[in-house]
Amino acid sequence: MASLIRNKSMVLWPLLWLAIHLMVVGAEFERFEHPTKGDGTLNFLVVGDWGRKGDFNQSQVAQQMGIVGEILDVDFVISTGDNFYDNGLVGEHDPAFVDSFTNIYTANSLQKQWYSVLGNHDYRGDTRAQLSPLLRKIDNRWLCLRSFIVDAEIVEIFFVDTTPFVKEYFNIDTKGHVYDWRDVGSQKKYTAKVLKDLESALTESRANWKFVVGHHAIRSVGHHGDTNELVERLLPILQANNVDLYMNGHDHCLEHIQDTKSPIQFLTSGAGSKSWRGDVKEMNRKGLNFFYDGQGFMSVQLRMNDADIAFYDVFGRVLHRLVISKQLHSSV
Repeated sequence: MASLIRNKSMVLWPLLWLAIHLMVVGAEFERFEHPTKGDGTLNFLVVGDWGRKGDFNQSQVAQQMGIVGEILDVDFVISTGDNFYDNGLVGEHDPAFVDSFTNIYTANSLQKQWYSVLGNHDYRGDTRAQLSPLLRKIDNRWLCLRSFIVDAEIVEIFFVDTTPFVKEYFNIDTKGHVYDWRDVGSQKKYTAKVLKDLESALTESRANWKFVVGHHAIRSVGHHGDTNELVERLLPILQANNVDLYMNGHDHCLEHIQDTKSPIQFLTSGAGSKSWRGDVKEMNRKGLNFFYDGQGFMSVQLRMNDADIAFYDVFGRVLHRLVISKQLHSSV
């Protein structure tokens, strides 16, 4: 069944696709293929925590993304979650989808596939609506699933549904917030299945690069700090399977932190709209190379053996650049 879905999901009629998908939530990660350019390179943008109908500089960030996207001729965009504030979507026809996505990211360079994960704010709404392929009838750029893989030839990008890992969200007193745990069920069983399938996929991967995307930070000095559940359960799997990058949102800032026990680079791009000026954790600064508490986004230019990663502010200025090779890891 899972194999059938993986091979046919891009061509099934939307309603049939949705019905089957809902029956196999927790099955092995679905896989989508995305080709590189003719010269074997791949460029993409990463933005998170953006869906505010253009407010809090979301429109300005989108404008700069369009400019950088044209210069780099990006192949796709990654969203690290919290796609719609404050409480996700209320249904498939919620106007917030158009107001916060379609009408904001209008540049020609951004009319590419968007690969998105759910954030904790998305889980406060109708998660099935945000995952529904019916949204693609409204805007065919949109692809949002809980956990999945994008196979882009020189890189495999593993998207992980991190919100169910955070124990706080399952507490009876969740600060007045209600989370949509349909199709998740038991936190213990769901997260164990996600980790098992991720580990299996990483082990089997023969891609030159391995990137992992989640909403919550493993390492961060921002407002939320490290996500302990991911440090304890997800990080060892990434370290054991030679993952190069972990990209996330959740903290409304831009960050680059180097893992102290492996070559993994932790990259936070959660500055798509509202940011928290001056809200910095002092507790764990090991490996910190860059932190910016304003709006912005990130770009990745990838070749077989080299990656050039840049962080931009709301004016399109490069704030920090990270250059990685498979032979030598360095930042400037």
